[in-house]
Amino acid sequence: MAQINGTGVRLRAFRADDAEALAAGFADPVSQRFLPQTPEPFTVAHAERYIAERVVSIFAEGGALYAIADPETDELLGGIGFDKVVPVRRQAEAGYWVGPWARRRGVATAALRALSRHALSHGLERLELLIGWDNPASQRVALAAGYTREGVRRGAQPGRDGAREDMLVYTRLAADTGDPAPRLLPDLPGGELTDGVVRLRPLGPDDTGFLAELLGLPDVVATSVPPVAPTPESIRRRCFWAAAHWLHGNRADLVIEDVATGEPAGDIGLYYDDPGTQQAMIGYSMLPAYRGKGFPTRAAQLLSLWVFAETDVARLIAGAVPSNVGSQRVLEKAGFHKEAYLRARLPGPDGTRHDDVQFVLLAEDLLAEGPRLDG
Repeated sequence: MAQINGTGVRLRAFRADDAEALAAGFADPVSQRFLPQTPEPFTVAHAERYIAERVVSIFAEGGALYAIADPETDELLGGIGFDKVVPVRRQAEAGYWVGPWARRRGVATAALRALSRHALSHGLERLELLIGWDNPASQRVALAAGYTREGVRRGAQPGRDGAREDMLVYTRLAADTGDPAPRLLPDLPGGELTDGVVRLRPLGPDDTGFLAELLGLPDVVATSVPPVAPTPESIRRRCFWAAAHWLHGNRADLVIEDVATGEPAGDIGLYYDDPGTQQAMIGYSMLPAYRGKGFPTRAAQLLSLWVFAETDVARLIAGAVPSNVGSQRVLEKAGFHKEAYLRARLPGPDGTRHDDVQFVLLAEDLLAEGPRLDG
């Protein structure tokens, strides 16, 4: 088996003396979470069988399994390979893991680039990655290695509890350059936006309690689309899947924090469902204790400035039901202009429909008027 050299990594054959490090890597909680097919706990004995039997069987079936090693010390950093080869389609499914001692060093990205380049120049024409919705670290690796997210495979992953999980499908073709595709929604600079009074940060798994409280408020439910209280599972998915949506470029969910206390005060979201016309929408909600303090105006301005500076969005829209004068005032103070009155646009309870007052903000509006952070 030939070695494959990458930037800062070497892909080589597994050896018997890799067993202890392999066991430590597979026993790590992150590996156990995203590799549910591995035994729990994963012992050195399991690792020895993996090296002696699993690696051999994968090669016998037309696939490959490599150790990811440090090219200077030969230390085991992780593993990578492909299986589920379909010869008639010249495709296979790739996978990788990195031990906790080697993470956040670009190891997985370098290894995936090296393996993909090798495999796609030696007979394969399509490589797939199946990645969990709540595994943004692996999604970033795929994007950096030139893979494209192309869909969702429903119930593709059996979990340890017997339930099946949907998986995101990322692919790379032999004809692809391997260069990372530009992201529609880049990361926030320094991970947040702030004006010294409010802070916007990405929604995450730790926000389920806060979001359940916010989105369960009767007045928030009444202005939601549709006007139905979210289930605990939908709240969990929104928090755990937020990073995946952001990386895909169709949605950015943020928490509005009070800088003085560090407490969450509300949420604001950017919904980029129409990149063809470069139009996106914003929406926001606030906890009662933080209303009347100008927080949503500040949040809308911060988000708008970032959108026009860092993305290709040309039009930002937002809407409010006619009776929601407070929300309309927020948008006007944030620089949005009333543009349309859309009759019966929004679904209401029990089959009713609500009118929608729509506002728009253009980049030139901000340049002409400047930010107005007066609350």
